[in-house]
Amino acid sequence: MEDNSLLRTDKELAELYQRHVDQVYRLCYIYLKNPVDAEDAVQSVFLKLIKSQMVFNDQEHEKAWLTGTARNYCKDILKNWWKTRRVDLDAIPEVSSWNGDEPSGKVLARLLSLPEKYKTVLYLYYFEEYSVKEISEMLKYKESTIQTQLSRGRKRLKMDLGGNYLE
Repeated sequence: MEDNSLLRTDKELAELYQRHVDQVYRLCYIYLKNPVDAEDAVQSVFLKLIKSQMVFNDQEHEKAWLTGTARNYCKDILKNWWKTRRVDLDAIPEVSSWNGDEPSGKVLARLLSLPEKYKTVLYLYYFEEYSVKEISEMLKYKESTIQTQLSRGRKRLKMDLGGNYLE
């Protein structure tokens, strides 16, 4: 006989999905640079959640688990042999804003062009508003490493943009 005490109800799954779908999509989009691939990745991440029957302590634990799972899934996709073609940044439509203060997609386009180690920490810090400590726990790096990556990433963006968007 199966123990159903750990199974989530449809309502609980729907609420969990609504709480985190936008964040997971944005992270997948940052990695995959393609809306269709990002949507597929989001679906896969949430299916993994459903199959895992993971029990969370709180909403922050949910968010951290989904972020880590999405990041790992996207990295695996990018390592796949069939994913050798890259989308040119010029082919990405201008994204007006995710949170109301991004100037015409310019920051997003530049962020996407950064090396992974910079774009990931900048995204988590500025778009998802994680602290340095939370990012270091999530990515399993020292806090000093995260601070260095944030600093270097900011400098690169500042040079690329010729402005002070992140200060």
